Amino acid sequence: MTLHECIVSEDFAGKRLDVFLSDSLGEQYSRTFIQKLIKDSLVLVNGKCISKVAYIVSEDDSVSASLPEPLADAKLLPENIPLSVLYEDDDVLIINKSSGICVHPDHAHQSKTIVNAALFYCGKSLSGIGGVLRPGIVHRLDKDTSGVLLIAKNDMAHRHFAKEMAERRAKKEYRTLVFGKLKNAEGSVEAPIARDERDRKKMAVSNASHAKPALTHFFLQEVFQDPLVSLLRVHIVTGRTHQIRVHLSSIGFPVVGDETYGNETMNKQFQKDFPLKRIFLHAERLEIAFPNGERKEFYAPLPEDLEKTVNMLEL
Repeated sequence: MTLHECIVSEDFAGKRLDVFLSDSLGEQYSRTFIQKLIKDSLVLVNGKCISKVAYIVSEDDSVSASLPEPLADAKLLPENIPLSVLYEDDDVLIINKSSGICVHPDHAHQSKTIVNAALFYCGKSLSGIGGVLRPGIVHRLDKDTSGVLLIAKNDMAHRHFAKEMAERRAKKEYRTLVFGKLKNAEGSVEAPIARDERDRKKMAVSNASHAKPALTHFFLQEVFQDPLVSLLRVHIVTGRTHQIRVHLSSIGFPVVGDETYGNETMNKQFQKDFPLKRIFLHAERLEIAFPNGERKEFYAPLPEDLEKTVNMLEL
């Protein structure tokens, strides 16, 4: 068992204990799993055992949960997987992540992840704040999403970069291709996101009390007529799971190649005509302040498969 300890913030005061722990622990643990922890008397609030999932927490409550080691049988080993390094210093490693590789191990992928590659490349120089399975991981990209990814080399840097992102001072921009033609040159989607109650593997725009605020800005770059698709530059102010995919799909413009939130028929037709074998989503730019106060910008050009798709659309 490992002990997870946290303090209830003002934002979560008045919410249920299982809702607060779900947010604190992240997507690695399902709500059902967290509720079982509570019912099994493995959660303490201010040192007192709480077994009711609907217990209401207060600001500054101290909450601790005894957790089984995730993937206890997995051996997190360094693996010699090539990394495309954009920048490196004593605090951080910034890479251009390839499509098709997971950032960290999970139950479906226990090796051949960015974490395995970073352990080989950096040795023991990775922060431990991300936990046993996520050393150095400050933020994530989905398996099939490519682009700029930041990895912290020590705990001080990890805390700094995580705070920059949490307080929305970092700028994260993506490029994506969506089905349909946008009416305006730019726009925004501001809608809370939570787990889809009908399918816990998915996220959804939600009015539930535990849904997290999410804001996405998009800018139209080009419209192609055959098929009718739009190339967008996207700036996410928040960093919710699947945020771009969920927001764009919610307004009727699903990302090309998205098998989870997209249109199956349109995806199949697109793949017949174009050699795109994954989602068209790329983290193109990251601008963030370093611990010394200097802001730096990192850029990853469109990878070959996405660039080829755009070129074919322009013909």
